[in-house]
Amino acid sequence: MNTGTIVAIVGEQSEDALAALDGIRGVEVLELRDSEPALAARRIAAAGTPWIVHDADPLEHVAAAWVELFEERSTLGALEVEVETALAMFEAGSALMPDYYIVLEPQGAPDTWRHWWCGALGHHAPQRVLASPAPTTPRDAALRRLLSRLPSSRPWPDPASWLPHLPFEIPDRVGLRD
Repeated sequence: MNTGTIVAIVGEQSEDALAALDGIRGVEVLELRDSEPALAARRIAAAGTPWIVHDADPLEHVAAAWVELFEERSTLGALEVEVETALAMFEAGSALMPDYYIVLEPQGAPDTWRHWWCGALGHHAPQRVLASPAPTTPRDAALRRLLSRLPSSRPWPDPASWLPHLPFEIPDRVGLRD
């Protein structure tokens, strides 16, 4: 299994972001968005570089279900099913949690999505969910600098310890004590 640092880039301009990082020595860039999670996990695990940067989010369906729940477009049951599915995939090794998420332009995301990235997800490992501007040119150096300066911090807690509690991670309230 890979021992490199795994970075998932998420956001509307993830394709441009991957292109801006392509060709950096020691960085393998994988376009995996819309791939089956098990295929994405195998490709990530097979990478032999110190850095693996990709655009596949193993929590994509969980995030969508969480957003839809709090936007009153879905039910708690749908979120619970997505959480159970994600946990089963992590357990089986058919999905890999990235070491870091780089979220492109979170300030421009719809409110509930911003609360997902910067709250419900980011609350569990704040130094591992990082905001970044989207690249403005093919050789944009901002992402390269961010990649070279990723903060060290405690690793992600086991997803089984926090994913089941997502229904209680309320937008605008995540991380606040009553």
